[in-house]
Amino acid sequence: MQTLPKSRLLRFVEEAFHLAQRAVSPYSSKYSKQRYTLHQHVVLLCLKVRKNTTYRTLLDELIEMPRIRNAINLTELPAPSTLCKAFDRLDMAVWRVLLNLSVSLLPTNGVAGIDASGFDRSHASKHYTKRTKLTIQQLKVTLLVERE
Repeated sequence: MQTLPKSRLLRFVEEAFHLAQRAVSPYSSKYSKQRYTLHQHVVLLCLKVRKNTTYRTLLDELIEMPRIRNAINLTELPAPSTLCKAFDRLDMAVWRVLLNLSVSLLPTNGVAGIDASGFDRSHASKHYTKRTKLTIQQLKVTLLVERE
């Protein structure tokens, strides 16, 4: 039987798995159950974002994707709550490292511009936030845009 060519989704998963292996250690702790690696968690979370789906739907689709499961050495599927907890457990530093590693994969022409913008929710009054003990979080975003 003829082997099928690699789909874009499979190539995405393989590249994400390779980047995850470079970015994070295999397990979060020496006391972890070692049932799933952090590499597998990162790839499944990236796949969830890529497919714009829920945890349950992603895992349901993975049942029918043996090539994707084989690419990340996933013998059994985790529960949706496992992925949700893995996302909460991973530090922002991990995602930054993955972003930096993935930027090197894109073709560039050498001319780029950086834009750093800050988004904050400053419309709430200081008196209100102090009285309700509400903390307003700010988000700092940096974009790297290639110019032609």
